[in-house]
Amino acid sequence: MAGFVARQLTRSLRLHPGIARQLSNSVQPQCNQRLHNDMHPNVLKSDYPDIVVPEMPLHEFMFDQIAQYGKKICIECSVTGRSYSYDDMVNKSRNFGRALRKKLKIQRNDVICVLLPNVPEFPIAVMGTLAGGGVLTTMNPIYTPEEITRQLNDSGAKILITLSELYPVVKSAIGTSMPVITINNKPETRTPEGTISFNELADSVIDLPDLQDFDMSSIALMPYSSGTTGMPKGVCLSHRNLLTNVMQVHAPDINMLEQTQGDKQDIVPAILPFFHIYGFTSLSCASMHVGAKIVTMTQFIPELYAKVLLQHKPTVLFVVPPIVIFLYAHPMITKKHLESVRVSISGAAPLGALDIIKFQQKADTNIKVIQGYGLSESSPAVFIQPHRENTPHGSTGKILPSTMVKILPVDDPNGEPLGPNQTGECYIKGGNVMERYHNRPKETEETLIDGWLRTGDMFYYDENRNFFVTDRIKELIKVKGLQVPPAELEEILRDHPDVGDAAVIGIPHVISGEVPRAYVVPKANKQINIDALNEYVNKKVAEYKRLEGGIEVIQAVPKNPSGKILRRQLKTAYLEANK
Repeated sequence: MAGFVARQLTRSLRLHPGIARQLSNSVQPQCNQRLHNDMHPNVLKSDYPDIVVPEMPLHEFMFDQIAQYGKKICIECSVTGRSYSYDDMVNKSRNFGRALRKKLKIQRNDVICVLLPNVPEFPIAVMGTLAGGGVLTTMNPIYTPEEITRQLNDSGAKILITLSELYPVVKSAIGTSMPVITINNKPETRTPEGTISFNELADSVIDLPDLQDFDMSSIALMPYSSGTTGMPKGVCLSHRNLLTNVMQVHAPDINMLEQTQGDKQDIVPAILPFFHIYGFTSLSCASMHVGAKIVTMTQFIPELYAKVLLQHKPTVLFVVPPIVIFLYAHPMITKKHLESVRVSISGAAPLGALDIIKFQQKADTNIKVIQGYGLSESSPAVFIQPHRENTPHGSTGKILPSTMVKILPVDDPNGEPLGPNQTGECYIKGGNVMERYHNRPKETEETLIDGWLRTGDMFYYDENRNFFVTDRIKELIKVKGLQVPPAELEEILRDHPDVGDAAVIGIPHVISGEVPRAYVVPKANKQINIDALNEYVNKKVAEYKRLEGGIEVIQAVPKNPSGKILRRQLKTAYLEANK
């Protein structure tokens, strides 16, 4: 091996053979380690054939793919009935991109923020931004002004797109510091003064050539995630990352959606938020790829969801565990609501075997229930259960095409990859893995190790290479599938004048999956009013981040010698006390 490296150095760099040998000897241990890691028998490659990813930006790929669906409805609002065909989707997206360049003077790689619930204009804003050369960052529409300001400042966004009814919150966050484009989601709504009409931009006919020569490694989307630790960070996903994942989930034996042909068209309710990577790639892009009809809901209202099931007769459901529980447990839902459903895809958190059984019993049909696993940093999908074979209940499925996986001992990235039925931390490698964290070189270095993405999740796999997630090292709290980083809430709590220290954990909740619970230490000579502290937090965070698990006053937050909060210790104590 050393001789081979020396010869390559001599040929490629035209080095003197003696110098080349010295250099090869210096890099040899590192080369051996990397070769050992990637060729180790317990480094697992997907059983599926590799995919071929076109060398074209995401929006152009989508435009080319969906053009064949023409006048078929692409997306429709469940409340107003406002809809756009696939022809509309292409034309309005291109118009919007040109208008951004011509009227608002955006340049390549300028960041544009989309602060929207699921409305029919969302994918037009997305594809139009990309066609205009911009980078998209998505934001939860129930964010507080403080949360909005934080992400806008960190991402460096130049323009914000939102609903007209959300403009008062946006204005209180940013004032007049950037252009705001507004969408009227209701017939009676008018474009607020000082904002720009989305429809006017999307309907503008501008004689401007489309942008060419996109770099596939340039950033297309920047959702915010807490990754393995800390405050939310911008996840830089390139055109290649996103397109790779779209192609991966559409590989044979994996794709659960059926391509539109003639009068046959899959119908997909969109309750999963498009601002979340699961809703963005796995639901929105995947559904448009096959020409499905997407029915949008701006929020989960049980009566509205039930109405959509009855009226639109969906064939595919993208869900998270709390929605599955609602479907089988709520008396409002009958088997008639589910009679058209062919397949249900669940993600964001594990779905228990008993929940699957109860859901199928309620439907009284052969609904296929598919589970998968992913994260923002992988665009998102990594594992999914193949729908043409049976996999064990509780499994997240098998490795997607063109992906490698290894399970390593916790906190030992240089350790030997583990074999079947041994639990450790999951690492993945593939074209869907993010480029980096935005402006976070240290966190990027800690998360991307020699091209491997450290997921922060505990996994094992069985003899048939079915993967199972067992725990989250990263300690993120998932409320109805949405991420709540403990560090964010802890920072807010510590900023209260009566609080000296704080720790936040996630505790089980029958509906939400998990909810945050806080432990606070009062400052010297201070007393903490729990009701007042709750109100203080509620004003600063979105509703799903509220401390629904309660607040407990303690004498000291448990920490290790380096000062890291021992959240697992607090959680174990809570679970023991509440058996």
